[in-house]
Amino acid sequence: MDPHSFVYSAVLLLVVASIAVAVFRHFGLGSILGLLVTGVIVGPHTPGPFVTTEVDGVRHFTELGVVLLLFLIGLEMKPRRLWELRRTLFGLGSLQIVLSALFIAAYFRLFQPNWSTALLIGASFALSSTAFVIQMLQDQGEIASPHGQTAFAILLMQDLAVVPLLAMVPILADTGPLPKEVPLWEQIGAAVAMVALVVVGGRYVVPRILDYLARRHNREAFFLVAMAAVFIAAWAMDRASMSMALGAFLMGMMLSTSRYSLQVEAAMEPHKGLLMSLFFVAVGMSVDVGAVAQQPFQVALTVLAIIVIKVVVLYGLCLCFGTGRSTAFRVAFLLSQGGEFGFVVFGAAKALGVIDDQVFVMAVAVISLTMLLTPLLAKLGNRLAIWAAEKATETHEDSRYQAQSDETETQVVIAGYGRVGHTVGTILASSDIPYVAFDTDAALVARWRSEGHPVFYGDVADPELLGNASLHRVALVILTIDDGPTAIRAATLIRSHVPQMTIVARARDLVTCDALHQVGVSHAFPETLEASLRLAAQSLEALGISTDQTDMLLRGMRSTDYALVRLGPEAAPRSTTAPEA
Repeated sequence: MDPHSFVYSAVLLLVVASIAVAVFRHFGLGSILGLLVTGVIVGPHTPGPFVTTEVDGVRHFTELGVVLLLFLIGLEMKPRRLWELRRTLFGLGSLQIVLSALFIAAYFRLFQPNWSTALLIGASFALSSTAFVIQMLQDQGEIASPHGQTAFAILLMQDLAVVPLLAMVPILADTGPLPKEVPLWEQIGAAVAMVALVVVGGRYVVPRILDYLARRHNREAFFLVAMAAVFIAAWAMDRASMSMALGAFLMGMMLSTSRYSLQVEAAMEPHKGLLMSLFFVAVGMSVDVGAVAQQPFQVALTVLAIIVIKVVVLYGLCLCFGTGRSTAFRVAFLLSQGGEFGFVVFGAAKALGVIDDQVFVMAVAVISLTMLLTPLLAKLGNRLAIWAAEKATETHEDSRYQAQSDETETQVVIAGYGRVGHTVGTILASSDIPYVAFDTDAALVARWRSEGHPVFYGDVADPELLGNASLHRVALVILTIDDGPTAIRAATLIRSHVPQMTIVARARDLVTCDALHQVGVSHAFPETLEASLRLAAQSLEALGISTDQTDMLLRGMRSTDYALVRLGPEAAPRSTTAPEA
């Protein structure tokens, strides 16, 4: 096989990644660390076969995974929830950036000839990796936990800090300040205009286009429009010299109130997972093993200094903001690494002559190594949090989080919200049981949502839909889909995706009922037969047979799996109390 062919590179990458992820997951170190090590092995800086030498190009492309990641987070983050995090976002987040930047700059002043360059390096290392932290929190189901929400707010503030940080680079360059033809007020105006464009588009334009396509059952165009909306938002922010991930997050947050949000999330999730895996591999490929080997002491000392400074600053600020020691430990160690945006800043600084090649190589190696250590640091933070937890504070935090979760937890999913699904939903609501319903009829979804019912556009036969983070506590799926083959396909996929799930289904007849049982449905009820049984019971009561006897007859029919209908009257037990003919 040609070692320079695409197929060879793909085979090499997949084989090494499969082995590394399996080994690291086996030892409880997580798949992210396995992907990072894969990147180191197949990268151009280690002996042996490698995938490509264009590491920067691969990393830039795979940053699209970070864009999709932030979009999906936005879909789960309602605007109201973001407003509730404003104190952590602007207070804790801003102070963390400023203090971390100053302390790290003071460390680098030992090696740099001037304060301005040291400050740029310090500010770049003050930012953490959104991709790493959010992915780890999602994998562990902790994105809605107190430390998950605190970490997310800080990361969002770091994304907002991208604009002034990028502006620092040309100011520090030998070419002088910002170009005269692009005044600062014009840049700010462009940023505001792009944010407004994303907000208006996500709130009003995109939902209407998705609604048009959903009503015409054009699922391919539905997915492509949603994907285009994400990348247009990312491009708009990039044009305004802001973080692409921030644009994607804003678009997701605007779509979070749409009835199409869950189906959009289900469509995006597999693509995000693939791109994020490649992103972690690309980060591993960025580790220049030779450069690290030439100055191991300085690189190790720099990695240690950055981690210690960020842990101390974050832990102290979290305590000042009243998060509690447990949350402070977890957040401090989660955010102690360098961020992927540092690659961009250091690349721009190198291009403009602010830093030399040696500093650039060292910075890339340090960022990559701190990312490589993140899973281990997160484990250390969790252990310290458990060791140092105060019982009273932890009880209060846990009960608050549990109460907050229970208010919004979905217990039941109803697939199909026609006449049967609506009836079931009404009964559940009257019993104060929270549920979410899905239907592929966009007009029907719009009608019931306008009346306040929790109905979303979506195909429950899509396995990714039930993998949604907001549905991770579902106890029961009720299939009220009218079409038999569709219901069977949905039941098959649900059972394979969540084997422990209880599934109750509606069936047209006994044939469909038997087919549903064969694919793993817990209980299936033939609709036409049940209606016939009620009609027969009413007829018997009209002829003078007591209600108790007819109820006993119905229970007997159901307990014998409708044997009377399947095998004929001879299969039914004779009642000694029935009147003689």
